[in-house]
This record gives sequence, C-alpha cells and structure tokens, in this order.
Amino acid sequence: MKDQGPIEPEIMSASDVRQNFGTVVNRVARGEGRIVVEKHGSPAVGIVSIEDVRRLRQMDTRVAERRALVDSVRKRFRDVDPDEIKQEITKAFEEIRAEDRARERDVQASVR
Repeated sequence: MKDQGPIEPEIMSASDVRQNFGTVVNRVARGEGRIVVEKHGSPAVGIVSIEDVRRLRQMDTRVAERRALVDSVRKRFRDVDPDEIKQEITKAFEEIRAEDRARERDVQASVR
C-alpha cells in the first residue's frame, strides 16, 4: 500500500458532533478519519482513535526523554565556555568523518 501522507481531519461544529455523536465515534474508532471540533468557528478539540492516542503518548514519552537528556548535558557543561564546546563538537565531527573515510577506503580496497 502506498503512503497517502498525513490524514486530513474533517472539521465539524460542536453542535453537529453532538447531534451525530454515535456515528462520529464509530467512524473514528473504525479508523475512517479524525475530527476537529469547532466551537464558535474556532478549533477547540480533536476526536481521534485510540491508536492515535497511543502514538501521542509514545511521542510525549520520547520528547520527555530527549528533554531530560538535554537538561543532563546542560548541567554537565554549564561551567564550560560555549566556544570550547563548539570546538569540541567540531573536533568530534571531524574525527567521525575521518573514520568514515577510512572505513570507505577499506571497503573499496577489499572490493578490488
């Protein structure tokens, strides 16, 4: 199956959702779409499947883990001059590139 890209939600007014709540819930539960509920013409809430809720939870967990990692690194380097950090990062990337080039040369030599 070809990736169709992001799912565009259907926009419904709060009163339409109220009048058709059972149908809306069933459609979303079957994976037939997502609903953005508008209140007074402005997006207010979304109705999504439980699979979407699970994905959101996973994303929230990943974001929290990354923030904790960044905070940890910040604490370790809070007393280090930012220019020194930039130099060390540049040096590390240069070392990685050199290792990659050496590995590529080894691969090319072994193919011959």
